Amino acid sequence: MSRAQFVRPARTADVDAVVAVQVDSWRAVYGTLLPDDVLAEMAGEEARGTFREQWTAALASPPTSRHRLVVATDEESGVRSVVGFAAFGPAGDPDLWPGKDAEVFALHVAPERTRQGHGSRLLNACVEQLVESGFGTVYVWVPESGNALRAFFESSGWRPDGARREIDLGRPLTMVRLHAAIGA
Repeated sequence: MSRAQFVRPARTADVDAVVAVQVDSWRAVYGTLLPDDVLAEMAGEEARGTFREQWTAALASPPTSRHRLVVATDEESGVRSVVGFAAFGPAGDPDLWPGKDAEVFALHVAPERTRQGHGSRLLNACVEQLVESGFGTVYVWVPESGNALRAFFESSGWRPDGARREIDLGRPLTMVRLHAAIGA
């Protein structure tokens, strides 16, 4: 049986699926890096409600016309479902120029659907749309210590640019910024 797998612009009707993928993916990607109580809070109804509001607002009124939210879908047995998403747009770091520098703010695939090509399709869609919008370099923040998200980006040719930051999610989490040249 053939499968229909696509990446398309997200719709308001996709928000609950995006939130579910976000929470499940965070647990898989950051599970060993964060305290259990932080992971539990991130998966709780209050956090899910906040995430729903944020994604709904991002779709209804994006910060700029160059901000995007796309979803990866997969169809099996006639049922199409959202299995991943990516959010991207002009870079927000003060040392980058948002006219030519872009950022992937989030790229997540449901843990049970990884290694099926969805992440690559999402990343390719991001890069394609960013190139069409005139960006020349794209950045992403990932945990410094080895994890699947960092490994995925590095296997796609992204490299650290030397920028680091520490976020406090119950304990310090060091992040590194990766980049890739995408335009002429």
